[in-house]
Amino acid sequence: MKTSDFYYDLPPELIAQTPLKNRSDSRLMVLDKNTGAIQHSHFYDLGKFLRPGDRLVLNDTKVIPARLIGERMDTHGHVELLLLHRLTEEQKKEYGLTGMVWETLAGPGKKAREGFTISFGDGRLVGEVVKVLPDGNRLVRFDFDGIFEEVLDQLGQMPLPPYIHEQLADPSRYQTVYAREEGSAAAPTAGLHFTKELLAQLQQEGIDISYVTLHVGLGTFRPVKAENIEDHQMHREIYHINEKTAQEINETKAAGRRIVAVGTTSCRTLESAAVAPGVVKAGASETGIFIYPGFKFQILDALITNFHLPESTLIMLVSALAGREHILNAYNEAVKEKYRFFSFGDAMLIQ
Repeated sequence: MKTSDFYYDLPPELIAQTPLKNRSDSRLMVLDKNTGAIQHSHFYDLGKFLRPGDRLVLNDTKVIPARLIGERMDTHGHVELLLLHRLTEEQKKEYGLTGMVWETLAGPGKKAREGFTISFGDGRLVGEVVKVLPDGNRLVRFDFDGIFEEVLDQLGQMPLPPYIHEQLADPSRYQTVYAREEGSAAAPTAGLHFTKELLAQLQQEGIDISYVTLHVGLGTFRPVKAENIEDHQMHREIYHINEKTAQEINETKAAGRRIVAVGTTSCRTLESAAVAPGVVKAGASETGIFIYPGFKFQILDALITNFHLPESTLIMLVSALAGREHILNAYNEAVKEKYRFFSFGDAMLIQ
């Protein structure tokens, strides 16, 4: 299949720049993945479309203030780093590195060459570029006093997607209400529609809830440049499923009930951890799974998601679940009905 097969025309004014005042007031399109039939509703009415015994699977990752602005210690030239993910002990061994090392995006790159040191917050945090990777990302080792997360909270800024051009008045609106595991450079945005009250209401209605963790990297925004989608190289992200969650998911599938993933990140976590139809394995790993039409889902039954960029890996993923024609028809309907698109936009339930 070609990347151009997943194009649709989106008027720029439909790209949501700010979140709604109330999270669950967003609109909800409900798409029948088998027939393509569409219903229009609101997210606060999600329970009307779920069934008792359904299990929602949410990604509890938390976005860190991953944007750091500093200066080279020799020339004082401006340097900006975007923290993508912290290297594990195993990954550091591969490069022969020690200490706290992050993979980062650096700009301008010429000011972030190997061996250069960068100061943030008048030296409260110092980063040394220890390796330039083939894709241009930098491995940076950080030195600091105290607790890294506290230093980052004081010096870092919340990274927002490149298509959002307005400042976010309340940074907590780019976090889900259930975010707890720090490590993401971007939010799992399908979860932004939930309030604590809505989650409690769904549980009272017999909907079960489980949590997985996948730390979202900025690769999720990287455009597909290959003409044929099979030639696209997916970014890699770290995920974790604990024993309790794995057992809950496996029991739900064994009982013939539905797994409803909240967001493409939860979907990719579940399908990455699948070891057989209906069975996931607990543990932590790294995934570069690429889901596009023809993919055989082993865990997922339904998906709550936002409206994604044209020709993106995310619109390819939802097309794998519901079929490309049904998805493009639904997106054209969303444009016609002036739905709000992307991270702060409206939601879709595919079932």
